[in-house]
Amino acid sequence: MVQKYQSPVRVYKHPFELMMAAYARRFPKCPLIPVFVDSEIISQSESEDGSVLLTERSCKIDIEAPRLLKRMAGVDYLYFIQKNTLNRRERSLQIEVHNETFSNRVIVNEHCSYTVHPENEDWTCFEQTASLDIKSFFGFESTAEKLAMKQYASSIKKGKEIIEYYVKELAKEGVTSIPRWMPPVSAKLQLPPHSTARSIAVNIVKDGRDQSCSTELVAGSPDEKLDADYIRRYLGDLTPLQESCLIRLRQWLQETHKGKIPRDQHVLRFLRARDFNLDKAKEFLCQSLTWRKQHQVDFLLDTWERPQLLQDYYTGGWHHHDKDGRPLYILRLGQMDTKGLVRALGEEVLLRQVLSINEEGLRQCQENTRVFGRPISCWTCLVDLEGLNMRHLWRPGIKALLRIIEVVEANYPETLGRLLIVRAPRVFPVLWTLVSPLIDENTRRKFLVYAGNDYQGPGGLVDYIDRNIIPDFLRGDCMCDIPEGSIVPKSMYRTAEELESEENHLLSDSIYKSANIYKGSPYELLMEINEASSVITWDFDVSKGDVIFNIYHSKRAPQPQRKDALSAHGLPSLGAANVQLIDKSWVLGRDYSMVEKAFICREGESVQGSHVTRWPGFYILHWRFHTSAASSLPCVDDVLSSLQVSSHKCKIMYYTEVLDSHDFRGSMSSLESSHSGFSQLSGVTTSSEQSASSTVSR
Repeated sequence: MVQKYQSPVRVYKHPFELMMAAYARRFPKCPLIPVFVDSEIISQSESEDGSVLLTERSCKIDIEAPRLLKRMAGVDYLYFIQKNTLNRRERSLQIEVHNETFSNRVIVNEHCSYTVHPENEDWTCFEQTASLDIKSFFGFESTAEKLAMKQYASSIKKGKEIIEYYVKELAKEGVTSIPRWMPPVSAKLQLPPHSTARSIAVNIVKDGRDQSCSTELVAGSPDEKLDADYIRRYLGDLTPLQESCLIRLRQWLQETHKGKIPRDQHVLRFLRARDFNLDKAKEFLCQSLTWRKQHQVDFLLDTWERPQLLQDYYTGGWHHHDKDGRPLYILRLGQMDTKGLVRALGEEVLLRQVLSINEEGLRQCQENTRVFGRPISCWTCLVDLEGLNMRHLWRPGIKALLRIIEVVEANYPETLGRLLIVRAPRVFPVLWTLVSPLIDENTRRKFLVYAGNDYQGPGGLVDYIDRNIIPDFLRGDCMCDIPEGSIVPKSMYRTAEELESEENHLLSDSIYKSANIYKGSPYELLMEINEASSVITWDFDVSKGDVIFNIYHSKRAPQPQRKDALSAHGLPSLGAANVQLIDKSWVLGRDYSMVEKAFICREGESVQGSHVTRWPGFYILHWRFHTSAASSLPCVDDVLSSLQVSSHKCKIMYYTEVLDSHDFRGSMSSLESSHSGFSQLSGVTTSSEQSASSTVSR
């Protein structure tokens, strides 16, 4: 595989002639570059008017390589041929280098150029490109490639320092300027303007200049090359190879991508997310650019208006900045009614809300970069979990959260600098177990979790956030206008019919199912559990009537039977009938057992909960019509009236899921000991079942 290197434009604030005098002092050998052992001129020629000087050198290099590798190669030094073309008239130096040693096994090519800066004729620009192709090297191709690139990156880093060193040496000798070359025929001849030389596009950082749009560079060549000073000022300190990856990916986008080219900071994030693997970063970035175009994300901040319900009930917002100048986002997740927001607004609206937060974060990073005068490419998020309980573990809500995390991870990599989680309750490990698999490992390392109230002292928030901007609800000194949050009224929920009618919504009937429960015809759902300590979760809304809910366990498989209240009385069936799982001949306590005590769910209530199974076998979730009548046996009149009178019919919309026990290993002890305000069943389960902790939120 060919390894390539492309440097940014390095600007020396010295005239070209002085730079050439400093450059000449690197030969025949340079003590500042230990690997550069020696050099000798092979040939040298000059044009008739003296404007062009051609020099060919043989350079002797001592590569830092293992002795074993040198012995196998049979050499102690490597030899390179360097061809320099100095054009005094155009004030440029072109340098071509290729290897002489192992030229049939390894191909090394390098091109360097010194040219006059396009905007300031007293400054000099330097660029460098190189390629390395190891075809065969005694079976050590990979090792030799790594050694070569490491050596090359090290010498690149020293290059600017060496030139500056010799410029200072000249100054000590009293040489601070050198006259420009003049044609020997007549001193009156004028030099052509420096713009006739090859133009180099460079973005020079100037005091007071607005650099909010980092990809808008000074006009020059179509390549729009990056300047090293600009990279350091707006993107941070990068290694030479990292700089090369950024420039090459940017050039590739300009050549192949149709549409708006993202800012350099954005491109750099995708490179960092793939450890500067250029091919992987290309694929990653292109997928994201396609996604942004399809969903018009570039225009989101200008076109999307947050629904009033979000403004009233979404408990998050931007709040000053941390000690590193990163924008600070605060999310009071424990106070937020996530289920209510999902049920009232839908997953797509919440996704757009999160995308708008990320887009605003990118904008604030650009602004803080300008304000603080240093690169700021990510933000800090402070999450307050006080109030987090089993209500937040509503499974459809978790699914919506996982999808949002997946979208953010795919399109906003390396934007989270640090995540501070405070007042984490004991139920937090369960939530973390569910969401952590989708979070990138590099992102997970940025998480800091503080349980209880131990977040104020050393090692706590004050290490990352100035005390004077810690929010007042965290015992800080700063008033924070982020909403406290409250329960979304159920009157704002979308109905079951609305959910079912949404064609592309994830909370449609593919997740939720509807069931009708008639008097004398319960609705039962069978779940086969193969491993003890699995977790059965449920969530249902009672949209009509009152129902009684409980759970049974049986070691043997039930034989489903139609339970049609009409046909039982000799009348034809008028619709689909519920399936009866518990046989009439079964005896409670012998053939099956109750693992959750029955409780009443009233019309309009939302019920959620979980049950940790003690045994494998068959579990039956059971809903039945609730009536205050003394007798629960149906009669023909009851059944006929149930077809006409809505009070004799119940309707639920439910969702259930079984979670494998291994997903919760290490977390269930925290779940068992949590004290949720929504726990309704823990006090009524039998003592043998209490260790399994069943929780229902209503």
